[in-house]
Amino acid sequence: MKMLSQTGAPQELTADGLVIGIYEGEDTPAPTTAAWDACVSGQIAAILASGDFKAKPNATLVLHTLAFPIKRVALVGLGKKGEATLETLRQAAGKGTSILRDLNLKHITIGLVDDAPRGLKAPAELAEIAQAVTEGAGMSLFQLTDYRTRDREDIKTVETVTIWSNHSETALTEGLRHGTVLVESIALARTLILHPSNVVTATRLAEEAQRAGEAAGLSVKIFEKADLEAMKMGGILAVNQGSVHPPKLIMMEHRGGSADDPPIAIVGKGITFDTGGISIKPGEGMEKMKYDMAGGAAAIAIMVAAARLGIKKNLVGLIPATDNMPSGTALKPGDVFTAYNGLTVEVLNTDAEGRLVLCDAISYAITEKKACAVIDMATLTGACIIALGTEAVGVLGNHQGLVDQLLASGERTGDRGWQLPLWKEYNELLRSDIADLKNIGGREAGTITAACFLQRFVGDTPWVHLDIAGTAWTEKEKPYRPKGPTGTPVRAVIDTLMHWPAL
Repeated sequence: MKMLSQTGAPQELTADGLVIGIYEGEDTPAPTTAAWDACVSGQIAAILASGDFKAKPNATLVLHTLAFPIKRVALVGLGKKGEATLETLRQAAGKGTSILRDLNLKHITIGLVDDAPRGLKAPAELAEIAQAVTEGAGMSLFQLTDYRTRDREDIKTVETVTIWSNHSETALTEGLRHGTVLVESIALARTLILHPSNVVTATRLAEEAQRAGEAAGLSVKIFEKADLEAMKMGGILAVNQGSVHPPKLIMMEHRGGSADDPPIAIVGKGITFDTGGISIKPGEGMEKMKYDMAGGAAAIAIMVAAARLGIKKNLVGLIPATDNMPSGTALKPGDVFTAYNGLTVEVLNTDAEGRLVLCDAISYAITEKKACAVIDMATLTGACIIALGTEAVGVLGNHQGLVDQLLASGERTGDRGWQLPLWKEYNELLRSDIADLKNIGGREAGTITAACFLQRFVGDTPWVHLDIAGTAWTEKEKPYRPKGPTGTPVRAVIDTLMHWPAL
């Protein structure tokens, strides 16, 4: 699929389908919509006047036009104008685009940009609006069809999506470019997550990271098992003990800042399948545990997007990758291992494995790469789903300015988060009788104690932990998020890097 931009008069456009937004309570078309309405012989005005279309958020109605070159027009409700946001436009673009795709239309134009709620006071606003519309339209069309061997003619795909505006072509093009990079990077993450774990092993994940990273201009290094043993990466090796597949530590570097600037570390959990190990999970729903590497896939996507967007920061991406399997050699409850930074860890539950691989990667980022800040992301705790459901990322950290920026970026991009406390009293729950700390703190405050565990490997380095257990996968269709992996928190982290706070 290609994503394009176009300016000019509505009557000059050709496409199979068009998406137009309508605000709730309006009985006549908005100015730009009126221009479209003239092209379809007043059908839109007639429908609004009749009251048949209420324009509630994401409500839809498809018109069959008569003489207009564009044969189908999808009206999408935007809700009340005073309540509309960039997320409103993302959802409307996604909803309208996917509906027209399902009608097997190949060339779709999106006419949402000019009637955005902000007005168009500056080209920068148009670029931001165009980016949001591009994200919504592009992300809604994601699908993985590699494993469909029958009835492939029933698979509906779109060839081009054109973002239209009658305003600044330069700003429109910039918004489209930025949005397209995010759409394509998130598609990379979604694809890696959605492939079954017998395909995306740690080795395959490393190969895909190297291919995508080098294509984007990143420097990529893969640490093999022998390297990890020499480096004394005790956490990664402990989790990998029960597997027949060797572990990897994927390192991706982007040099967008000055040569002397220390990098920002982007760390993602890369557990390619999580059985729970010896502390095995229930069988029901275990097939979804291929998504336990969603944090690692997001980290890869962030690094690729940062390089393609030319973000002016030095970044190092670290993805510790392995599966977590039970076997005669597997890590057992009661075992003690020594992490990369020298701390000893008593393992009480082998299903709390994500923090064990992350702690080594975080320590390496700070000790060896001299990271000035760390953002880690992981499908870390079921407790986060209980606490926040599937709408909010759990956000915890030791630097309030960085936490605040990630929360603000989440609101702006739709990857919303909610901060949880990291009070020192929670650390008491991780006190071990025989080691420096244990890997779980019991049923209480599971998301918080998992972050407290990671904090022991951070020291004073500014750090934020993103628990995406509830947001990295959706079980139901959403306007621009098909069922399955969502790509969270790629957009929020990229936005944070572009609005980096003073540390």
